[in-house]
Amino acid sequence: MNTTVVHTGSAGTTQAVAARLATLVGPGDLIVLCGDLGAGKTTFTQGFGEALGVTSPVTSPTFTLANRYEGALIVNHLDVYRLAHIAEVEDLGLAELVDDRAVTLIEWGDAIAGALPGGYLEVRIRLGDGTDDRTLEFRAVGAEWRDREAALAGLADGGPGDAGGAPC
Repeated sequence: MNTTVVHTGSAGTTQAVAARLATLVGPGDLIVLCGDLGAGKTTFTQGFGEALGVTSPVTSPTFTLANRYEGALIVNHLDVYRLAHIAEVEDLGLAELVDDRAVTLIEWGDAIAGALPGGYLEVRIRLGDGTDDRTLEFRAVGAEWRDREAALAGLADGGPGDAGGAPC
């Protein structure tokens, strides 16, 4: 399991990296977003959704737990921060969301990793020194993403589907 690291210096650049990642996804893919409060998980999802043709505003699902957006693929955006027990994950119907018509992004998903169906891509977002500086770490967990590790490495150099400007 290789880790690809990308440094960004603005919300727009973080969204551009997410847009490049969106060129690599397919139906049934699961992406786990990890990071401190305010690190940019929803910002990342906004860039990702826009690249898939989502036209409605992408907002944090902190209080709704799940948002669903129509685009080239359905984008399921979940936030499990407020779930207290792993049994609550089953109540979300996660297995049904991860289907052949959608890609699913889960904020704070590392907290429920044991309950996730199959493999996934972990995207860890770390705060940097500057206000808008971020470090994005991409790591395949399970077989579902291993065949795309070389393409993921391209994210670090403005690779697949370059969405404008290399990360800083």
